[in-house]
Amino acid sequence: MKRSACVAPFLKQSALAAALALGLGAAGSALADTPRVNVVTDPSFVPFEMMDPETGEMIGFDMDIINEVAERAGFEINLTTMEFAGIIPAVQTGSQEIAIAGITITEERAQIVDFSDPYYDSGLQIIVRADNDSVESIEDLEGMSIATRIGSTSYDFLQAQLGDRADITPYPGNSDMYMALLGRNVDAAFYDAPNVAYFSQTRGEGRTKVVGPLYEGQQYGIVFHKGSQWVEPVNEALAEMREDGTYAEIYKKWFGEAPSEE
Repeated sequence: MKRSACVAPFLKQSALAAALALGLGAAGSALADTPRVNVVTDPSFVPFEMMDPETGEMIGFDMDIINEVAERAGFEINLTTMEFAGIIPAVQTGSQEIAIAGITITEERAQIVDFSDPYYDSGLQIIVRADNDSVESIEDLEGMSIATRIGSTSYDFLQAQLGDRADITPYPGNSDMYMALLGRNVDAAFYDAPNVAYFSQTRGEGRTKVVGPLYEGQQYGIVFHKGSQWVEPVNEALAEMREDGTYAEIYKKWFGEAPSEE
């Protein structure tokens, strides 16, 4: 009896250790089984995606959205940044599986990539220097020099509306476009409304102003390689986020107010 009493604690400890090992092994296996997906974004589309100078990490509205989506949809993110003009081709060729970068859903793009359900309502707007009182609409830009972004829907819109009746210059990055405006190399810039408004209220405060109406009501979508298995899980995650209030919290964090309810 004394012998069995001594053995019992040892057996209990062994059983506990085995159970812990099995539990840790299962957790490690589950973690290892979580797929790692290549996701690409633009390095400088504020406030949607931008680099935190203190941490070196990408932050912004889109970054919070995709991180939450990934957790709910069941994948880890392998994040890459590249200039906007290269993002759609990278997803189309399969070198990147998913893209999120304030990408407007268009019929033309939908022929070569898949889109999620819309996650942000946007449009296009004009920004000029604060001392410019001659521009109030797209028609007023005729004969002027206009900065926009390479590969953007704003460039397509300007070409369709003005064509060669204006000097339209596409720039590779947002900062290039706005610096051209501030440096008086162009008369105006034309780009996505939230980015234009953000610049005017931050670095361009007192030096620029947003004018005219909102053009081309647009919606942003998350982009996938054609036939991607992640379209449905991501759409489900976006729907859940809207329903439980997570989307509204993220929106308010970056835009200062809750999204309008349709």
